[in-house]
Amino acid sequence: MELRDYLLILRRNWILIVSATIVGLMIGGLSSVLTKPVYTAETQLFVATQSSGSVQDLQTGNSFIQARVSSYVKTVTTPTVLQPVINSLGLDKTPQQLASMVQASSDLKTVFITISVNDGSPVQAAAIAQAVGDSLIAAVDKLEMPKGGGVSPVRVSVVTPATAPVAPSAPNTKINLALGLLIGLAVGGVAAVLRTTLDTRIRNARDLKLVTQVPVLGGIAFDQDATKTPLLTQLSGHSQRAESFRQLRTNLQFAHVSHKSKTVLVTSSLPGEGKSTTATNLALAMAEAGQRVVLVDADLRRPMVANYFGLEGQAGLTTALVGEAPVLDLLQPWGMTDLHVLSSGRIPPNPSELLGSESMKQIITTLEATFDAVVIDAPPLLPVTDAAVLAQQVGGVVLVVGCHTVRQQEVEKSLASLALVNADILGVVLNRVPVKGPDAYSYSYYGYSSNAPTAVAPHPQTKVADKQGDFGPTEDDFDNILRGHPTRASRRS
Repeated sequence: MELRDYLLILRRNWILIVSATIVGLMIGGLSSVLTKPVYTAETQLFVATQSSGSVQDLQTGNSFIQARVSSYVKTVTTPTVLQPVINSLGLDKTPQQLASMVQASSDLKTVFITISVNDGSPVQAAAIAQAVGDSLIAAVDKLEMPKGGGVSPVRVSVVTPATAPVAPSAPNTKINLALGLLIGLAVGGVAAVLRTTLDTRIRNARDLKLVTQVPVLGGIAFDQDATKTPLLTQLSGHSQRAESFRQLRTNLQFAHVSHKSKTVLVTSSLPGEGKSTTATNLALAMAEAGQRVVLVDADLRRPMVANYFGLEGQAGLTTALVGEAPVLDLLQPWGMTDLHVLSSGRIPPNPSELLGSESMKQIITTLEATFDAVVIDAPPLLPVTDAAVLAQQVGGVVLVVGCHTVRQQEVEKSLASLALVNADILGVVLNRVPVKGPDAYSYSYYGYSSNAPTAVAPHPQTKVADKQGDFGPTEDDFDNILRGHPTRASRRS
């Protein structure tokens, strides 16, 4: 992965990483609070020889002492030294238990022995350390005493008496907090990488490019009120969601410009990705641009178009398919634009057979001869075969991909099923794209806002003056070009 991939992971999972870091800090702090304080007292001993001979004798004695110091260090934790300490202080411990509290060490090439004692009481730690030092002195005198009697050649002296420590040696709150911070940060980072690696849901256009090279026709901005106000006409003309459908309309017209067929099939991989609202609003956007549009609800299992428009849904496509009425007589005009709606009609027991019949081909041919554009809302691809069957009879297919809803392998299966029937895939529409954050649509919007006090991008029908004072082409001009109508510039000339 590249650096930007890791930055994207960080932006997507920063809450997880911060939470893990906070938990690590809390665990470090709690361990410091709940751990019983331990105090460490130390005493230091000096080992020397009793002889006072020549310099050579002193050097020989010093080498002898350095060799013996390591043995004295190990003697500190033996019962020979610790049992007298237990007896003198009246400790309720065995020599083995006391040995776990005592540590002895010596620096290389020195004759110093450091004895450390850990205990929950600072006073008792100092008392034990001092008693261990005194006991070691007595033990060395006894062990090094010549067999024939006399004075031991080794003299051990206390050079640093043990004192009661002021502050505990453990727990170290700063170290615990630092460890908790680092461990929490590491756990959060690993969890973020695993979460991103294992999560195959489509989140943005980059994730989609890992699956297919089919062009992205547009991204529909996420709107939490879309379920309450699904239609384009219910939105503010300057809203980001409304502008998303206008941009989709323009991109689709360019993608469909070389096709003789006027029919566009809108489908998705799974239910709930927003293909019905996308088809409905695409038809509305085309009608707003001055085209004669018919919207066909071919989802004969869960029809939604009639509910969106508040139209009669019992007489429609299935009525025409079974020959009960001509299809043109079943069209229902809607709104002030030249938009007509063909509802699904009654739900049949055999949707796939009806959609793949010769009657469906004739209906599409009739509608293409009457209207500038035919938009068909089809069922999702993976649960049923209706959309794949119908895709063979239309000029192009638009696949709606719901962000954070569908997974990469599901999109792959959908594209494979369309390729199997030689469907012409015009492109993909990313639906419910976040307008902010790491997964925001990569194509910039113009900041449309109904209450913006400063200048914003004009409405598509608003004339925009260039540097020479002339007006650039509007979106309606692009529509006229695609339909073969004259533009304003050609009319002026």
